[in-house]
Amino acid sequence: MGNAPSTFKEPVAPSPGCPMHQQPPSPPPGCPMHTPDGAVAQHAAMGTVNALNNMPDLAQAPSPGQKHLLPLERTVSSIPRAPSSTSSASACPVASSSAGPTTEGTQATEKAKTDQWEYPSPQQFYNALVRKGWETPEESVEMMVNIHNWINEEAWAQVRRWEEKHPGGDRSMLASFQGRPQELSPKARYHLMMAKLFPNYYAGIRPFDRHDWTIHRPVPAGSGGSSYMSGGATMPFTAHRYVIDYYHLPNDEDGNPVFSLDVRPAVDDLQAVQERVSEWWKLKKETWFGAGQSSNLPPGVKVQEER
Repeated sequence: MGNAPSTFKEPVAPSPGCPMHQQPPSPPPGCPMHTPDGAVAQHAAMGTVNALNNMPDLAQAPSPGQKHLLPLERTVSSIPRAPSSTSSASACPVASSSAGPTTEGTQATEKAKTDQWEYPSPQQFYNALVRKGWETPEESVEMMVNIHNWINEEAWAQVRRWEEKHPGGDRSMLASFQGRPQELSPKARYHLMMAKLFPNYYAGIRPFDRHDWTIHRPVPAGSGGSSYMSGGATMPFTAHRYVIDYYHLPNDEDGNPVFSLDVRPAVDDLQAVQERVSEWWKLKKETWFGAGQSSNLPPGVKVQEER
């Protein structure tokens, strides 16, 4: 919501970069878990497209021609999953759907998988790359997954900053989200248009990806909204949508990738409009009267990895 830098601290050797941040000529760049126009390759490793979020349910089988086996383990995110979200939905992160017997030693992990969203495994991620026709060294995939997961954790942190302004917002959960990499948000379209007129004040950078995240915010009983059953109790909530534009900025002086995440409530109701206007005015006051400086960077929070 401001320009607060954040760093990815895992010390690793440089890699070509997360595939969701590359820019192939066609189709437009985006998270490799997305599928353009709902089309997906027809073989076992590719899976089927989930109509709920326009993302494929990728299998763990190696892709044809794959030379090295990739890990099948999936990282449990810090993002809480709403009980009302469908357990079979595939997203980026993806809903947990564990298979096989559960031992006593894995019960805690399985509980976390039930309560939180889970990121795709390196094998699933690689299958998504193959599906999109991106040529990527297999040995780079694990690092790409790490960066991809970090970016999504940063996005959730920004959602939480908005949510914590509301009663119950500290307990909000991600119910679903949809990748829309080929659809410019109204705000992104506005900034691109203004960049043509005022290039010194607006960045003419197109976001490489867009997500729409729907969260469920707990509310007191009887205050309206919807509800679901959890642990035998009725849990009332209201649903709210967030729009996230992902921008790739020029690398820093050490060659590390830099990104900007523009996370804000979708203008679906009057409350969201008021929030957006209030935040806009706050940033303008910081720019005009405070220590902030005007720049032609894309909107959003600047994040970068540190090696």
